[in-house]
Amino acid sequence: MKKSSDLHIAMVQTDLYWKDKVANLAMLEEKIWEIEGDIDLLILPEMFSTGFSMDAPELAEPMNLLVTKWMKQMASQLKCVVTGSTIISENQKYYNRLLWVSSDGSIYFYDKRHLFRMAEEEKIFSSGENLPIFDLKGWKICPQICYDLRFPIWARNRTNEGELAYDLIFYIASWPTARVSAWDALLPARAIENLAYSIGVNRIGVDGNEVSYNGHSAAYDFKGSKLIDLEDQEIIKVVKLEASELEAYRKKFPAWMDSDSFQIL
Repeated sequence: MKKSSDLHIAMVQTDLYWKDKVANLAMLEEKIWEIEGDIDLLILPEMFSTGFSMDAPELAEPMNLLVTKWMKQMASQLKCVVTGSTIISENQKYYNRLLWVSSDGSIYFYDKRHLFRMAEEEKIFSSGENLPIFDLKGWKICPQICYDLRFPIWARNRTNEGELAYDLIFYIASWPTARVSAWDALLPARAIENLAYSIGVNRIGVDGNEVSYNGHSAAYDFKGSKLIDLEDQEIIKVVKLEASELEAYRKKFPAWMDSDSFQIL
């Protein structure tokens, strides 16, 4: 499907209330209504309703409960896709699940593939096995979560037929201040090597485990040039991604045609 137009994407960089869904959803709703103009996609940070916590038995909920219903409401009212991750319980397992909620109420999801063992995430949560590619106005969009950023093969922009799989890759995160230099380096790297736009949305503040986050949410074009940088502010900013610029660059510099063939087993 041909990309029908440019994309306007709202990036939400915010502090979060520790393990308090009601407070976070109320706070986020208030901030979201300050957005001016139409948007196509609203991106929230990793575990935006609770903060990054391993207390899944306490915080998890099944699909179509409080957080999912709130996202559906926001998507319907804003007339855009709303995405971000929350803790989901399913079949007696826990998932750090990114939900992709459209204005018509349809829901798709991506379960975090690479679980952060330094926080023992792999002992609590189950790893995702599939990487979906979402479609929005003809744009192919690849979802990723935080620690996934360190694993470029998982983000490789290539189908089994040797074609480009996506136009935009985005990362939602709880990426700590102590390692933000890696965040700043890898986001543009994913854009350059995959000839795609790259966006990272991180949180700010200090969580209940005394972990500090300083944001650095940013968007990069297909050449790795920075389009927008939220630095360490508590802010929502909208970035425009231009379809014609992406297509023109891929035609001029088709490096993806020389990429190595492989399959993830």
